[in-house]
Amino acid sequence: MTDTQCEAPSGRGNDGGARASRPAGEPVSLVCRDGIVVHGHFWPARSSAIGSVVVNPATGVLARYYHYYADFLAGEGFDVLTYDYRGIGLSRPLNLKGCGYRWREWGEQDFDAALRHMDAARPKQPLHVVGHSIGGYLPGLSPKAGRIDRMLTMGAQYAYWPDYARDHRLRLFLKWHVAMPALTAAFGYFPGKRLGWLEDLPAGVANEWSFRGARMERTHPATERDDVLRRFDAVTAPILAVTMADDDIGTVTAIRRTLRYYGNAEVTQVLLAPQDYGLPAIGHFSLFHSRHREGFWRDSVRWLRDGINPWPAHVLPS
Repeated sequence: MTDTQCEAPSGRGNDGGARASRPAGEPVSLVCRDGIVVHGHFWPARSSAIGSVVVNPATGVLARYYHYYADFLAGEGFDVLTYDYRGIGLSRPLNLKGCGYRWREWGEQDFDAALRHMDAARPKQPLHVVGHSIGGYLPGLSPKAGRIDRMLTMGAQYAYWPDYARDHRLRLFLKWHVAMPALTAAFGYFPGKRLGWLEDLPAGVANEWSFRGARMERTHPATERDDVLRRFDAVTAPILAVTMADDDIGTVTAIRRTLRYYGNAEVTQVLLAPQDYGLPAIGHFSLFHSRHREGFWRDSVRWLRDGINPWPAHVLPS
């Protein structure tokens, strides 16, 4: 089954059963250049807007997980867009089995549509990106990436398995690079939700994750690789890349591997520990939990609003 045979998402897909108390933005539909429509929410600033923010989720994480953070940013004066990539949540087609959606389309098409939407809606505002995990890698794939004014990334990497934390590498390799491709082959998509391993994933995304090599551009056809690298070079926005000391996926090495592609951006990588926020653990996923509202979230506003690194004592040497 090809991508064109996947039944189109309606915007009423499986968002994981959002709780009634969860903040709710205004529903939006984003038309990608290839005709696919992805769905999300717009959060208008609750005061005079000082900038726009596009929030890019991690792989297999519903956009609604970031709604508390989006609502917080709207309260700080930002217009915010959250959205689900094709194949996920509100952008999941009725029939996921056999859909060939891939990571590259999440960047080249879905994120690009989000970026174009915010640029059209707020053309005079600074436009920032908050990227979690794969969401910090995807911006470099958009043909419009040069429009970005500032980026904040958390655990941003593209899952090259030798970069996983040494003590967890075997477990993660068996999980994501042995079990995941086997299950994807058996089901025609990755049935992550029934396993409690994030959300279900399109086969193309799951297989890109499982078989990614050291050079990300080699997952693209040879004739397109130079163009991909040029798009990353077009990103001149300053990037503040957050690394958590207890993140077994987004390690210092993994994040540096991704950051090297942003060769024309001013990059600052910081290493934070859970103890910096008085917590026993943070890891790869929890920074967007509301417990971080008065800690990490408020710190992040200093970067998004003023371009000030709130963690100068934690900068890693380049």
